[in-house]
Amino acid sequence: MSEKIALIGAGAMGGAIGTRLLETGNALNVFDLDAEKVAVLVAKGGVAADSAAEASRGVDFVITSLNASRIVELAAFGKDGIADGAAEGTVIIDMSSIEPGATRKFAAMAAERGLAWVDSPLSGGAPKALIGELTLMAGGAAADVERAHQALRHVASNYTHMGPSGAGQTTKLINQVLCGIGFLAVAEATQLALDAGVDAEKIPQALKGGRADSALLQEYLPRFATKDYRRTGRIDNMVKDLNAVNDLSRQTGTSMPMTAICTEIHRMLTAAGLGGEDEAAVMEFFKGAKEEIPG
Repeated sequence: MSEKIALIGAGAMGGAIGTRLLETGNALNVFDLDAEKVAVLVAKGGVAADSAAEASRGVDFVITSLNASRIVELAAFGKDGIADGAAEGTVIIDMSSIEPGATRKFAAMAAERGLAWVDSPLSGGAPKALIGELTLMAGGAAADVERAHQALRHVASNYTHMGPSGAGQTTKLINQVLCGIGFLAVAEATQLALDAGVDAEKIPQALKGGRADSALLQEYLPRFATKDYRRTGRIDNMVKDLNAVNDLSRQTGTSMPMTAICTEIHRMLTAAGLGGEDEAAVMEFFKGAKEEIPG
């Protein structure tokens, strides 16, 4: 069964989500400030809208894929935003990665306007979106989360209701702790393999099925080994998420020393001009960092 959906935000991630929704037979209205990004989805069958409000008229679901809380708020509740066009009962599905506190605020604002809000950040990136295998962690009222699945089933193979509004975003931050530290661990191990003369590209096969195995190891160690920096995500987005993790840990009183180190390394990479690069570029932190062992 196809759905009538609006997509607000057609960047790398939103574009992949939109592509998958169109390929699975859904009707899609698209709005983005960048007309070229909209045009890509229009060429695939989407309908361009002049505003978020226009995109949100006559649809059952509005998906947002944006970069920051302030942008989500403007798109949803600003002039010509989603709330100006969406009919009562429309489900807004925020697939952005933003702060849990902001999500709870937006959910309350949506409820005041008769709209449902589901936070459903993702893991898996654009490649998984294109084949409908995203992992989604959802927050919101159970009935709203269930309704949202009607649209999200087209892009996700793993969809879990984590609790009330903000729970999805909190789970995404936990995901980012594991990924951020994991990227550095795999990159560091790759550099050791290269320096020690081991064929690093064989390591994923050698460790497959063992305790050190992971999807991150299998996907990224070969990329680290060959300096394959093709972009599927951005280091500066990881910095944004890790900053949110550190804010949350201060609120909860949780000690997170490894995350603190991970955050600082990502900030250093961003300061060095690598913020727009894929996470694979964390290898640059280790390049040239070794000291020669005395003979």
